[in-house]
Amino acid sequence: MIFPNNSAPRWLIFATDITVCAISIILAYLLRFNFKIPVEYYYSLKINVLLILCTRTITFLFSKTYSGIIRYTGTQDAQRIFLVVSSGTLFFVVLNTITFFFINQVFVIPFSILIIDYMATVFGLITFRILVKVLYFETRNPYKEKRNVIIYGAGESGLIAKRTLDRDAGSKYKVFAFIDDDPKKLNKKMEGVTIFGTNKLSEIFQKNEIAHLIISIQNIAPERKNEIIETCLAHNTKILNVPPVNKWINGELSFKQIKKINIVELLERAPIMLDEKNINLQIQNKIILVTGAAGSIGSEIVRQVSKYNPKKIILLDQAESALYELELEMLEKNKSSIIEIVIGDVRNKQRMENLFRTFKPELVYHAAAYKHVPLMENNPSESILTNIMGTKIIADLSSLHNISQFVMVSTDKAVNPTNVMGASKRIAEIYTQSLNKCSKTKFVTTRFGNVLGSNGSVIPIFQKQIENGGPIKITHPEITRYFMTIPEACQLVLEAGTMGKGGEIFIFDMGKSVKIIDLAKKMVKLSGLELGKDIQIIFTGLRPGEKLYEELLNDSENTIATHHNQILIAKVSEYNFEEISEKIEQLIDLFDSQDNFNIVAKMKEIIPEYISNNSIYSNLDKEVVE
Repeated sequence: MIFPNNSAPRWLIFATDITVCAISIILAYLLRFNFKIPVEYYYSLKINVLLILCTRTITFLFSKTYSGIIRYTGTQDAQRIFLVVSSGTLFFVVLNTITFFFINQVFVIPFSILIIDYMATVFGLITFRILVKVLYFETRNPYKEKRNVIIYGAGESGLIAKRTLDRDAGSKYKVFAFIDDDPKKLNKKMEGVTIFGTNKLSEIFQKNEIAHLIISIQNIAPERKNEIIETCLAHNTKILNVPPVNKWINGELSFKQIKKINIVELLERAPIMLDEKNINLQIQNKIILVTGAAGSIGSEIVRQVSKYNPKKIILLDQAESALYELELEMLEKNKSSIIEIVIGDVRNKQRMENLFRTFKPELVYHAAAYKHVPLMENNPSESILTNIMGTKIIADLSSLHNISQFVMVSTDKAVNPTNVMGASKRIAEIYTQSLNKCSKTKFVTTRFGNVLGSNGSVIPIFQKQIENGGPIKITHPEITRYFMTIPEACQLVLEAGTMGKGGEIFIFDMGKSVKIIDLAKKMVKLSGLELGKDIQIIFTGLRPGEKLYEELLNDSENTIATHHNQILIAKVSEYNFEEISEKIEQLIDLFDSQDNFNIVAKMKEIIPEYISNNSIYSNLDKEVVE
């Protein structure tokens, strides 16, 4: 580059601006007199050139129009030049008026010359800057070497995305077309780029080489978003996403902020309509206890609850580091005054009794649990301590202290359980439901499937495997799962809590089940890799206790609709509290024996529908059948 810091010195820009002004006034005289300036005007030309240049110099120095970095010239720079030149020309308009009406009826500079000079100066100064900008970027990144990009959304955000690509010297892309659903915009141009309808997208991909499609619209419907992404994936085109405006750096979008779309966004559904009024009535100015607060679900419940102005949120977990990170997050959101961090284990009765005595919670969200199927299959004794005894301790204390409501987070794996984890959660459900009959506390259960991006879920595992070059490991080619985003699940937990009158098991509309292999293939394509060439998929076989298909309802259960179309109430079998409580105490007492088969056998006795799948405990089912 000519200049060591890649920026022209200010004196050079200033000198160039003054030169443009001198050329403009001379050009104005030439145009006024048809390129034959009369001799009698030579003197006034010299005087007026000096007057114009002196005025322009003063206004330029005062406004510092020369201080901008020319290669980043934008509309604001053009506006400033327009205003500065206008102010200088206005000075001569006023001067002309004074000399004509109050002195000698003569114009200092004829209005015709003044108008031509004004237009030539504005045009010259702006054109100079644009020309330098174009030459700079063309030198740094030749247009012919750039790859084609399509922007979805021909509105303000789309225009900002285009300008971001244009001004970024490191960008190797040029905007080939805009795509928009508004019929009024079709076949029109925006900054020289044609706007096409969504129906033309496949045709554009077929006839042209498109590197990326950038989704610039923020409030795009999930269905439309999925359609566009599917079309892109079918043509091996990468998809990028413009982040929300509140995440732009200093209010400006940079190219590095335009990120690849992820699989979680692809599986999103329409926003949930919440009964904000009832949720607010339930939570506002209340002391809320969230168990398992450091986990994926627990931490999101904390975030959601904090929006409704609770008096205090007690964050209970035994994961010290994760709790500390959540505390820092809440501190950044100015919520530190309403949170109380408690390190503790729900299995420790004395610690939990002290927590209830000290903080006197009024509403409990119980999310603490062991949830990994293979781990619990190998460690049944730990499963009964946390998922069953831990729930029993929190539920009993809630009842003892007359907590208004206890909301338990359960799982679809509790339905027709085939593994220890699902069975332990089902027993916890049964206990809280039965306790509801003899307690002033309303015990409510919420049941849903896998949440996208939660700790240990399939998506982060696949992401790591893809980053490491594969292979992607899937247990079975036909395995399917229901998925829901973490915020969506937690919003429904809050909504279900306001509906609960006690004893209900609320199940959530999880949408359609997703084949895990299809999920993996989409993640590979979104990563810009080619399946079978860059990365492989291998099948490892079902893990102990794992199902091919998850269920949300038992075969003998049916549902009752609620006013919320995404929440149903499951009609389930009812149990006698004294009987179930005695059986659960017997089950917990088996912990000391550390005999996994005895523990699982007792679990099967409590819930006869628990039939092990692909597990060493399947022999217990055979014994029952025989």
